[in-house]
Amino acid sequence: MDNNIKIAIDGPTSAGKSTIAKLLAQKLKINYVDTGSMYRALTLKVLNNNIDPKSEEDVTSIADKTKIDYFENHIFLDGLCVDDKIRNELIDKNVSYVCQYRDVRKRLVSLQKEIASKSSVIMDGRDIGTVVLKDANYKFFLTASADVRAKRRYKEYLEKGLEVNFEDIKNDLIRRDDYDSHREVDPLVKASDAIEVNTDDKNIEETVELMLSYINGDK
Repeated sequence: MDNNIKIAIDGPTSAGKSTIAKLLAQKLKINYVDTGSMYRALTLKVLNNNIDPKSEEDVTSIADKTKIDYFENHIFLDGLCVDDKIRNELIDKNVSYVCQYRDVRKRLVSLQKEIASKSSVIMDGRDIGTVVLKDANYKFFLTASADVRAKRRYKEYLEKGLEVNFEDIKNDLIRRDDYDSHREVDPLVKASDAIEVNTDDKNIEETVELMLSYINGDK
């Protein structure tokens, strides 16, 4: 395998990107970066400061004063680990607004490229293969139906002890899909050279093994 390998994984929310990327990184013994957590961390700060996520000027202003780091699979916001604060329904409902702004994306994409330049890496998000790692050795686009993804997110919330409504989660996923796919800056699209993997009928392990078969040249 290449000594400096880059793997890009894109797809809609709850398609299994983060879980799969982590497992692939472990098996390949390379670094993993969850780019979505960076936007989630900024969304957390926006909400904590009572800023309207739909205000581009205010969000961009606070982003300029925010330090976001990703280190050893943990996300840090202004020096504090916020892993347990960025995975909830409130962040889910607002992160698409925050991550659409040109200057916000420019700043975080620059950071992501800098991280990737230092070592072999797997990154997942919505614009990795098309923007962040255009020259990635391998590009994957994970998909799954809205029903399947909503069930995964619903189960995740219940396991955390959160009270949620399945239909609300499904409708929000559909809204986010539409929003992410049609935003002006770096929309969610499949890179022309990406391998599409539908996870509707595959569990995590099966999906990882399929992707490894492409990386190892078995496919």
